[in-house]
Amino acid sequence: MIAWRHMSQSVAGWLCGRSRSARAVRVAGAALALLLVADRVLPPNMARFTDRSVMVMDREGGLLRGFTAGDGAWRLAAGPADVDPRYLRMLLAYEDKRFRSHPGVDPFAVMRAAGQMLGAGEVVSGASTLTMQAARLLEPRSRTLPAKLIEMLRAGQLELRHSKDDVLAIYLTLAPYGGNLEGVRAASHAYFGKPPARLTTGEAALLVALPQSPTRLRPDRHPERARTARDKVLDRMLVAGVLTEKEVREGKQEPVPAARRDLPFSAPHLARRLAAAGRKAGATEHRTTIDPRLQTTLERLLATELRGFDRGATAAVLVVENKTRAVRAYVGSGEFFDARRLGQVDMVAAVRSPGSALKPFIYGMAFDARLIHPATLINDAPQRFGDYRPENFMMAYHGEVTITEAMQQSLNVPAVAVLEKLGPARFTAHMEAAGMEMRFGSFDGRPGLPVALGGVGVTLEELVTLYAGLAGDGISRPLHMTRRTLTGPQPVGIRIVSPAAAWQLTRILEGAPRPAGFAETRHAPGARRIAFKTGTSYGFRDAWAVGYSRDYTIGVWVGRPDGTPSPGRYGRLTAAPVMLRAFDLLPRPQQRLAAPPPPKGVVLARTEDLPPGLRYFGPGPARIVAGHGPRRRGKAISIVYPPNGALVALEPRETGYQTLPLQAEGGRKPLTWLVNGRPVPAGSMRRNASWMPDGPGFVAVTVIDADGNSHSVEARLR
Repeated sequence: MIAWRHMSQSVAGWLCGRSRSARAVRVAGAALALLLVADRVLPPNMARFTDRSVMVMDREGGLLRGFTAGDGAWRLAAGPADVDPRYLRMLLAYEDKRFRSHPGVDPFAVMRAAGQMLGAGEVVSGASTLTMQAARLLEPRSRTLPAKLIEMLRAGQLELRHSKDDVLAIYLTLAPYGGNLEGVRAASHAYFGKPPARLTTGEAALLVALPQSPTRLRPDRHPERARTARDKVLDRMLVAGVLTEKEVREGKQEPVPAARRDLPFSAPHLARRLAAAGRKAGATEHRTTIDPRLQTTLERLLATELRGFDRGATAAVLVVENKTRAVRAYVGSGEFFDARRLGQVDMVAAVRSPGSALKPFIYGMAFDARLIHPATLINDAPQRFGDYRPENFMMAYHGEVTITEAMQQSLNVPAVAVLEKLGPARFTAHMEAAGMEMRFGSFDGRPGLPVALGGVGVTLEELVTLYAGLAGDGISRPLHMTRRTLTGPQPVGIRIVSPAAAWQLTRILEGAPRPAGFAETRHAPGARRIAFKTGTSYGFRDAWAVGYSRDYTIGVWVGRPDGTPSPGRYGRLTAAPVMLRAFDLLPRPQQRLAAPPPPKGVVLARTEDLPPGLRYFGPGPARIVAGHGPRRRGKAISIVYPPNGALVALEPRETGYQTLPLQAEGGRKPLTWLVNGRPVPAGSMRRNASWMPDGPGFVAVTVIDADGNSHSVEARLR
């Protein structure tokens, strides 16, 4: 625009001149002014160049996946920097050796072509420059003299408006290569399976030749014609001094591609996601943070793992580099084109139930609130929380355990008990602030205790974001999937837990039991220390495993995209092995990294060394710990019947059901019996009592002796 304005002003000055000697200059200026006005009124139509294929590339610039342009063509953008320099030298020498110096039209080529035509009576050679060819590719016309004149004018416009490299980019993007292939990048991938920056001599010569007659010379249909055209280019390059005799000889020995290849198709779910997000902004190129080798290896791993899955089951994997939070691999499903597995559904972004995968964050917040310590004792036994009665996996209970053991064994009742004390509303609000959208669905948007066991909808991406925060001293930051966000202004991180709580959680999760066949390796030389947590949603619909080391975080989801159950498929059995195998594919640390020292605020203590308020969590039996707590007199009170966790059959009677016998031993009378928190009617202050049930279900039975000692059990009535 500035150049046009300056030239217009200069032309106006010439036209105002009064010297007769400047008349010729004024005429020329007038002609130039007309050209400038025409350029302003009728600019080149760049629609074909702007209607390019969307390209999603890896972090090295390689193509992950492309999408056809609006007219169905593979029109992948390419510029001089994207091609092999040898190819560029050959192209200029063959098509337009004075490209860098002429103004769009080469007068010497025009005079040569005109002389040859006058002498022979027919067209012997053309005079089209690369700029003129670019103009013809932008606005295709029939090969007539008027069309050639228009191309020459358009070439002048392109040279006025664009740099030489920009003009080359138009040609390199639009040149035809047969079928719906346009541009050197699409042709290089389709015929050679590689980017144009890695062409051999013979490959480069073939791509120089093909645009001359792309249909007649297609190598997949007419290999001998293509070979002849390629060899002609090589011979011309020898004469021009661009190639040596050895290079020409080796180039002619290269085979001509016999078939057209599929273009790259890696990370298809991420590519589709970025293409859709950039469509409104008109973005056609997306440079991701994906490591191409890791991505390909993980896609192969999942394809192998699928052989052992149910027909409708699939898996998803997300790998993040902790330091930068850059996504290095994104596998949305095992097989993109497998309709039985709904392979085109992106399970990295799908909302599913996390099962137990949120438990570490419950405990971490409770650590920071000084409600518990890793060595705090908690009772793992059937317990009712109002109308909610959580059950452990496989209905197995462990009695008195430490918080560390409860987390490593993923026990349900302790996690719910801690969440009740912490407050589910407080917990979910904190998780949302850290980047996780809590979707409650049937819970009417109200957070409740089921959140601890998967009663909320989350995505694999969100889980990996949170766990990467644990690896980063407890600070959550958004994941980066493109170089634009990675290199741009970074958002302020949100603290999930304190550095002390993150350190404690990591040490606990490093000791989680591994699946069968995966030995503990955190103490082996060169081994990566991996902290991980698994999860299984209700009905075996989702199996999760999220693990992290000092350098990477990996999340794995396994299940059926349609939400139907996969009985027997749970996190530790199904997802954890995939996660651990994925860690094996990462670059090995140069040396074994020892656990970092505990940060400020970490209290390393055994249970008996804790303050009295932290030794035992919640209501439970009176305890004798290091001389503290009430002491029992004589034998401790305990319930003999019903046994804890028992299933008791009820016999219907005319007036209801048979009574449930209650029996205790030890303790000092009189005793007080409570069922579901309510006293058993008076007269039942002995060790043998009974209670009239009002129907089947769970009951919590407690007995308290005269000294205040108590014991509780839960049973199920059927």
